[in-house]
Amino acid sequence: MYIDICKKEIRQVNKTAILQQTAYWSEVKSRQGWTSCAFDFKVPQQELFAGAQQDRFEESDVLVILRQINDEHYIAYVPYGPETEPDAECQGVFLEELSESLRPFLPSQCILLRYDLAWQSHWSADEGNFDENGAWMGPPAKKIQELRFNYNTRNWNLKKANSDILPSNTIFMDLQKDEALLLDRMKTKTRYNIQLARRKGVQVKAAGLENIDTWYNLYAQTCARNGIVQENISYFRTILTARANNSTSPADVEMLLAEVDGIPLAAMFLVVSGHRGTYLYGASSDTHRNFMGTYLLQWEAMRRAKRKGCTEYDFFGISPSPDPQHPLYGLYKFKGGFGGEIFHRMGCWDYPLQEAPYAAYTAAELNSKGYHR
Repeated sequence: MYIDICKKEIRQVNKTAILQQTAYWSEVKSRQGWTSCAFDFKVPQQELFAGAQQDRFEESDVLVILRQINDEHYIAYVPYGPETEPDAECQGVFLEELSESLRPFLPSQCILLRYDLAWQSHWSADEGNFDENGAWMGPPAKKIQELRFNYNTRNWNLKKANSDILPSNTIFMDLQKDEALLLDRMKTKTRYNIQLARRKGVQVKAAGLENIDTWYNLYAQTCARNGIVQENISYFRTILTARANNSTSPADVEMLLAEVDGIPLAAMFLVVSGHRGTYLYGASSDTHRNFMGTYLLQWEAMRRAKRKGCTEYDFFGISPSPDPQHPLYGLYKFKGGFGGEIFHRMGCWDYPLQEAPYAAYTAAELNSKGYHR
């Protein structure tokens, strides 16, 4: 496989529904100390898709984010990219060739390329990976995943990362249906709670930077309640204020706030990129939970995304199955009540560029149970 690749300016990153592959996201990460680079690539479609016509080419791009992890070494991270998703049997070969094509453009002391793949998991379309209740049992052991993914590659160098960074399991809502049908497809309890919130006088409004302290107070309560490590408030200021308006891939970002009689109940960040609305971050109060503000907040976010031309809504993160022991099980129950379709992604895959530093880095990562964001 041969890939023709060319570096380009961040502002020229293609318009996409994948928020983390936009110029907007590059701006967010640059304010956090990361460096971004973008590349156009071109590859014969026959190398990617069965039955593709001769002399046809797949032309796309990829955003790569770089971070210096010590005095000497760097890591390269590709969040939810590349967007081009080849046939399953071609994916490993494609990533191998893309990695080798990117290598000369990266710092000489870059130890790995980490792809956080938004592609559908190979094992989520397999009926044998679902139990008698229809719940997904997840992918097989790492070695088996690597054996399948590296099939036909030259170097067998693709490694399943020890943990995923961005959510690998989510729910997508089809916003092309009218609102009555969307409500009808929800679970009875979810639909009832939306109506209950309205009867109790809950209002949802757009909030600006002047409401960031209100957001952060709700967020702090949520973190304490669920054992989540808190981000600094400056991070959320960045999410709300970052702009890429002079680019081909901006994003429309707004904070939504649910309240009753001036009392904040819940808040969230809604980001629109391309045809997709994404529920990026959410938070809720420890009190007044009987007002069901979180339910009306989600419904109004979907309605806003639909009015802005979105055809789908990404709930952005659930547990892979209805396992009460999983830390994201509560999100599985809550988000699943809105009636969307569960989608399982491939998650993080590494292409080591320097073996010894890579081994040391992943060992330290596993020991600390941490990772870069």
